[in-house]
Amino acid sequence: MAELDFERRLERLFADAPELPDAGVFAHAVERRLNTGWTARRWLIGAAGVAGGIIGASQLIMSNLFQRVESAGESARVLQAGVAQLAPRAELVSGFAGGGMVVWIASGLAIVAMGFALTRVIEEL
Repeated sequence: MAELDFERRLERLFADAPELPDAGVFAHAVERRLNTGWTARRWLIGAAGVAGGIIGASQLIMSNLFQRVESAGESARVLQAGVAQLAPRAELVSGFAGGGMVVWIASGLAIVAMGFALTRVIEEL
């Protein structure tokens, strides 16, 4: 068994480690290296973002996206005209006592129920 005084003195020596004479210079060198690395990383991430943006924009232009959006807008107008013709015939919501308000209340209650289910799932995790 080791002597108790020796162990205490050894613990005290390790707890009170002397500061090296070049500690300030070493800390400054480490901070400078970290700052240089961070600046380089920031530039690399920015350059990668710009390159990705340019590639993405060129892909959008080459894939005729704008023509597809225009044709989708035309399709939406045709669909809206068809729904407008069917709307006077199919008055499904007006058969309820509260009219359209019943649908909104049911939607709100469904959202509240999903919120309760989500909190239950989170509690289980």
